Amino acid sequence: MADRQTSDTGAAASAHPPLDHRLRRMVGRDPDEAHRTATPLELLFDLTFVVAFSQAGTQAAHLLELGHFAPAAIGFTIAVFAICLAWINYSWLASAYDNDDVFFRVATMVQMLGVLVLALGLPDMFHSIDEGEHLDNGVVVSGYVIMRVATVAMWLRVARHDPEHRRSALAYATVIGVIQVGWVTTIFINPSLPVMLGLFVVLGTLELLGPYVIERRVGATPWHAHHIAERYGLLVIITLGEVVLGTILAISAVVEQQGWSVEAALVAFGGTALAFGMWWVYFTMPSAKVLHRFRRRAFTWGYGHLVIFGSIAATGAGLHVAAFEIAGKAHIGEVAALLTAVVPVGIFLVALFTIYSLLLLEFDRFHILLFVLSMAALGVAVLAVVAGASMGTGIVLTACAPLVVIVGYEAVGHRHQAAALHRALDK
Repeated sequence: MADRQTSDTGAAASAHPPLDHRLRRMVGRDPDEAHRTATPLELLFDLTFVVAFSQAGTQAAHLLELGHFAPAAIGFTIAVFAICLAWINYSWLASAYDNDDVFFRVATMVQMLGVLVLALGLPDMFHSIDEGEHLDNGVVVSGYVIMRVATVAMWLRVARHDPEHRRSALAYATVIGVIQVGWVTTIFINPSLPVMLGLFVVLGTLELLGPYVIERRVGATPWHAHHIAERYGLLVIITLGEVVLGTILAISAVVEQQGWSVEAALVAFGGTALAFGMWWVYFTMPSAKVLHRFRRRAFTWGYGHLVIFGSIAATGAGLHVAAFEIAGKAHIGEVAALLTAVVPVGIFLVALFTIYSLLLLEFDRFHILLFVLSMAALGVAVLAVVAGASMGTGIVLTACAPLVVIVGYEAVGHRHQAAALHRALDK
């Protein structure tokens, strides 16, 4: 279990936050601090990720509508991994050490600049993957490294100010810094695409393993369970904005082709219901309560969200492809276009049920039944379009997948969850 101690300075700062933002010691905050919520700075930081997710989704949608499925999947995976991993590392650091002084604020602004630089490099990266010769990752890596260098600076400051967690802070700074040298090296050696993808797997794995080893072997940091659960939930909401954007694009395509019609209404309702349903289903997961009690389950939960964030953003990209198909601009058929939205929704549900089960360490038969029924709803959506139903009908039926889970949870599932929580928290 993570170290729950903190210095008197950190406890006092969190209990009575100063009104100014002058330089002050960056020490661990109290992981049991009452009423800990996301700060305005964290909300501002998250806004830059709207641009990054939108850019990744737009580029992926363009390749998908051309039928270039493998390049779209590879490019989108790299983009989402870089975007989300940098966000995850910042958020856990901020949860443990945010003192809201001028240094922390400026370092956060530097990370925001890094996000924007990364987003600007995504079109060239996707294009190079589609070409298939090499990976044009110079701008993307530059943006990523800018974010990570700011993180290194904050960890070094923690090492200086917080003797209790100095070893962990220095380990974080060292590991992150060394890995960034690896990323920068890839810019200059300009390897072939297959070699670069191999390097991406190696360096990406090291990025994931570093925090795990440090927290488990060197020393745990004082992150706040309720705060970190809220932060993840906020990024889920921001990512759902891509689903809303995809819905707007699809509605616009229908109106442009047919005017305001029943099909436009179906697309509007289906896309909105899909975003709302994914939101509802996600927030049935009792993350904060379990993480507060079982801090060692944080890595499974936290890294599992890479799939959740990616699948939600991919759903928005899929609805963008549906807009291309409705407008008659797509080079793939209706069924393939619908699948670009159906598959991410399926991945989202798989990830959510898996994380839920691993979080509570239980595999409830009723929740498995809900999962099977939700997958069946996605199958019905695809079969309906195969049989000749419109894209709008397919989107509405796709939205029935989370609806099945919602109805089951509100009718019966919440009681199963309450019993599971009682068993888990009483251990």
